[in-house]
Amino acid sequence: MKNVALNDTHIALGAKMVPFAGFNMPVQYSGINIEHETVRKAVGVFDVSHMGEFILKGEGALDLIQRVTSNDASKLFDGKIQYSCLPNENGGIVDDLLVYRIDEKTYMLVVNASNIDKDWDWISKYNTGGVEMINISDRTSLLAVQGPKAAEALQSLTEVDLSAMEYYTFKKGVFAGVENVLISATGYTGAGGFELYFDEEHSEHIWNAVFKSGADFGIKPIGLAARDTLRLEMGFCLYGNDIDDTTSPLEAGLGWITKFSKSFVNSENLAAQKESGVTRKLIGFEMIERGIPRHDYEVFDASGNIIGKVTSGTQSPTLQKAIGLAYVKTEFSKEGSEIFIGIRENKVKAQVVKFPFK
Repeated sequence: MKNVALNDTHIALGAKMVPFAGFNMPVQYSGINIEHETVRKAVGVFDVSHMGEFILKGEGALDLIQRVTSNDASKLFDGKIQYSCLPNENGGIVDDLLVYRIDEKTYMLVVNASNIDKDWDWISKYNTGGVEMINISDRTSLLAVQGPKAAEALQSLTEVDLSAMEYYTFKKGVFAGVENVLISATGYTGAGGFELYFDEEHSEHIWNAVFKSGADFGIKPIGLAARDTLRLEMGFCLYGNDIDDTTSPLEAGLGWITKFSKSFVNSENLAAQKESGVTRKLIGFEMIERGIPRHDYEVFDASGNIIGKVTSGTQSPTLQKAIGLAYVKTEFSKEGSEIFIGIRENKVKAQVVKFPFK
């Protein structure tokens, strides 16, 4: 089990630590609902240093990325970020990831912690052009500072104009006196904010500086449990739950990052799937009757036939109702469709709704 650089800091703050993707990680500090509300209304800090980062460099870097990812990375410019996925050869997804264009020949890929080795091997398999690949995961720390007050809370620490940064762009600069910090206008909460990438030796200094700068804005440390409820309210996919090696990006509603203007791994089969139509879709639903849906609960139609399976579910702290994601047969995926979730021995009524949940 690995520890992030700030492991002792989290323990000192009273965090409940749990194993996650091979790391000891803080799952909560003051409580899920309090932490969730802090991010929605003010600003909170997640230590997500368990995530993986790869640098791809050289003449063929873009060609390699184009070959292994579903989105069109040729549309990127310096300082621009793209959400994408790594399709496998069987119609599923190796991982979802972010692609950062540092310059014309240099890119950073940010991958899920549980898939670092798997993704490295997968990309290496297609690296027939001698692209230099550097795995910087073990020496990179990542803090996600999320919430509507994030820009104000952090602005005193950098000369980069945070409020002027557009969504899915990044800048490198001095942050809290540390050079070469990558400041990214991204996040996994839907609440706005930034993600900070830096060498792990600066972890404690930057953590302390962020909390000092954000003190007047109600800044708090936030654990992975609230990260999950926040992303679920937005309908964001979680790898291993909502997408995996068996789920097509088209089934998962990720057609918008699947560009057939280029050739990529399994693109012909995915294009054929788009043409013929998928037989199941990932949908959002809210419970009409009382009950909390959980991962792997079965989904039924009104006649009691199994039509799918829940992939994520929770009681939404913001909306004060139970919500979830599920794969269901396509004919039940339309907004307003009535479905039933198998909770214990009961079939509990729910309704298909659009993302984000409201």
